Amino acid sequence: MEEITWGDFSKIDMRVGTVVSAEVFKEARNPAYKLVVDFGVLGLKKTSAQITKLYQPENLIGKQVVAVVNFPAKQIANIMSECLILGGLGNPGEVTLLQPERRVENGTKIA
Repeated sequence: MEEITWGDFSKIDMRVGTVVSAEVFKEARNPAYKLVVDFGVLGLKKTSAQITKLYQPENLIGKQVVAVVNFPAKQIANIMSECLILGGLGNPGEVTLLQPERRVENGTKIA
């Protein structure tokens, strides 16, 4: 893996947000959910997440997640993804969401 500098790392804006809506993303090539995440002062951001093996949409509502919020928007099927939710990669297709150990304010910066 290529090493990065502190300068490279400082360009990544990771924030905590709360999932406010989640639904099956029928139009996606791979099984995924459409999510809307509340990042407080940064507002609501849409994304898709391939987390269907370990999570159900109804159980994601209210869950806090960690996401990169400063990637350029990317078209994924019929939505414009505005952030990248982070997770640990386990067995093929099993993504475990990264979450703060206790509830924090939406928009909290990860350092």
